[in-house]
Amino acid sequence: MLMLDEAETRNALPFAGLIDALDLMFRSNPETPKRHHHAMNVPGEAEATLLLMPAWVPGRYFGVKMVSVFPDNSKRGLPAIFGSYLLSSGTTGELLAILDGGELTARRTAAASALASRYLSRKDSSTMLVVGTGRLSVNLIEAHAAVRPISQVLVWGRDKAKAQAVRDGVAPLGLSVSIADDLEAAARRADIISCCTLSEQPLIEGAWLKPGTHLDLIGAFKPTMRECDDEAVRRSRIYVDTRAGALAEGGDIIQPIRAGVISSDDIVAELAELAAGAANGRGSGSDITLFKSVGASLEDLAGAIFALEQIGRKASEEI
Repeated sequence: MLMLDEAETRNALPFAGLIDALDLMFRSNPETPKRHHHAMNVPGEAEATLLLMPAWVPGRYFGVKMVSVFPDNSKRGLPAIFGSYLLSSGTTGELLAILDGGELTARRTAAASALASRYLSRKDSSTMLVVGTGRLSVNLIEAHAAVRPISQVLVWGRDKAKAQAVRDGVAPLGLSVSIADDLEAAARRADIISCCTLSEQPLIEGAWLKPGTHLDLIGAFKPTMRECDDEAVRRSRIYVDTRAGALAEGGDIIQPIRAGVISSDDIVAELAELAAGAANGRGSGSDITLFKSVGASLEDLAGAIFALEQIGRKASEEI
C-alpha cells in the first residue's frame, strides 16, 4: 500500500498532468454520492464534525476523503482540520493508497480552476490577480500558469505579510509578482481574477471588469459568503463546477438568484459539459466569463488515481 505525506502528495500531483486527469474524470461520469456530515460529541469541548466524501469509477477505483474538524484543537496547539484520502481498488476493495487530504484538496481545487480557465479565459491571458493569501494562492498561480501564458501576477490581501509570503512562494516560478494595494486598480488590469477568500461581503465589483475578463470564484463555499457583487454576475456568462453544488452552497450564485438578478437557467454549463464538448465555453473575446466552484468529490478521486498511477509508472521505468 502507498502512503504519501504532505510533501510526497504535492510532488505526485504536478499541475500539467493533474489538470488533464481532472478533464478526463469530468468526462467519465463517475459516481459521486452526496457528502456525509456527522456531528460528534467531544465531552467538555465544542462539538466536532466528521465529513466523508466518497466517489468511484465502477470496476476501477473508489475513494473517500475523510475530514475531521475539532474547533478546540487551538487549545492544544493543533490545526482544527485534519484530512486523509483513502483510495481502493474498484475490483477487489483492497486499500491501495492513503494521501494527505489537505494537500490533495489544495492541488485539485487549483487544478479544477485552471481546467475551467482553459475553456473560459482568453488564450492570450497574461495578467492574473489573486484575491486572498491563504494556502490556495500559490497553487492557483502555478496551476493557471500551466494553461495560460501568465507573465504578471498581482496579489491582494488584507494582511500584507501574508501577501509577501505568497510573492515569495511564487518566486521559483519565474513570474513577475507584485502586491496590489488598490484592489479596484488591480482588477481593472487583470485578464484573470481568481478569488480564494472566506469573505461574507463582495470584494470584486462588476463595474471593474474589462471586456474579456475571466472571473474565477473558488473561496466562498457557503450561501452566506460572497466574493463578487450582483453586477459582476449579471455581466458574465456563468459556469460552475457542478450545478448541484453551486445551487446548494455557492453564495455568489444563490444570492443573485434570490435577489432576482439571475435565474438558475443563466448557468450556461457545468464543468463536465465543457469537458465533454456538450456546451460551449468562451464565445467572443469580449465576453466576461465567471466560474464558480465549491468542490466536487470526483476531483479528489481524479487526483488520487493520477498520483497512484504516476508513481506506478515511474517505478516501472526504473526497473
